[in-house]
Amino acid sequence: MPKYPFEVPFDEILEDAEPYVDAVFSCLESEFLIMPKGAGFVEYPIFERGYEALKAATKRFSKIESAEVLPVMLVEPISIVVLRAMLGFTPPEWAYVTTQRTGVNVTQGFVRALDRKIRISPETRLNVKGLTKERLKALVETACFLLTQGVPSVEENLLHRLNKVDTKRGLNSMEHIAGMGVPYAMLLYERFLGRPFAGHRDSVSELVGDSLESAIEDVLNKAGISYRKTKRAERIEGFDQTPDFIIPSEFNPQVIIEAKITEDDGTARDKVTRIQHLGELSLSGRPVDNPRYEVIACIAGRGFGVRREDMKKMILATRGKVFTLKTLDHLIECTRLKDFKTK
Repeated sequence: MPKYPFEVPFDEILEDAEPYVDAVFSCLESEFLIMPKGAGFVEYPIFERGYEALKAATKRFSKIESAEVLPVMLVEPISIVVLRAMLGFTPPEWAYVTTQRTGVNVTQGFVRALDRKIRISPETRLNVKGLTKERLKALVETACFLLTQGVPSVEENLLHRLNKVDTKRGLNSMEHIAGMGVPYAMLLYERFLGRPFAGHRDSVSELVGDSLESAIEDVLNKAGISYRKTKRAERIEGFDQTPDFIIPSEFNPQVIIEAKITEDDGTARDKVTRIQHLGELSLSGRPVDNPRYEVIACIAGRGFGVRREDMKKMILATRGKVFTLKTLDHLIECTRLKDFKTK
């Protein structure tokens, strides 16, 4: 069994950190094949109902006009999500294009909120008036125009976002696809360009991280340790980068924990840099062997298993206190957290 860096004196790590890099790598696991659905996940039958409602209102996509489409949006709100999928836009992109084309100030926040509201309650009819109605109308008008227009001419070295199998030639493309289905090779090609489940992965990224943070909370609660779990973008005095957990409190930080799950090595590198900075803050004006607080890293995901040098930096910045989901059961006994244990 390999020795983990939190099991040995820091002097041993300084002599040769490589075996401890291997030890952490050996217990990193990836969960990228499984994602939480989260609030607002749209099941296919609901999505298909919106598609069929839109298809009927446009006479099988032969005539896409806002006067016919807008009423459908109000009765079957999920059709708004379908319309956005046809464009291939994110909510902020749809808002931007609409504002540019119509002059109506459709904010990114408005479209994001509308999109989430629909996904949370796809069967609840929309009751819009005033500015909300004006913005929704502008969104629909813009979508109808773009889908009818198809792909304008662009330079040969450029790729237009509507150059998709269902929107390339405007209504002709949509009628054809709706009538005969999509060739499998084309479906795979567009999936290759867009990454499967990309939008959903982005929307539940915080929930993925919650699984690790919840495991840490379980360990702390079972030991009866007081802690402060911070919120996203929260500002804590004394920290220019707010850690995920502060023990026992932000008024007397003795141990801080940074937690991260990532399948991306770039994101992992950013987290390593963040942990290094916290380690430097802990030593500001202090002797090397007497930091202001202990820095602990709890990590998961294949992103941390890519760059050996980054892992080495993390181990050194935390003085060996790097834990994974597999080694969280050692979190209390192998850190200063044991000093705050009450159970």
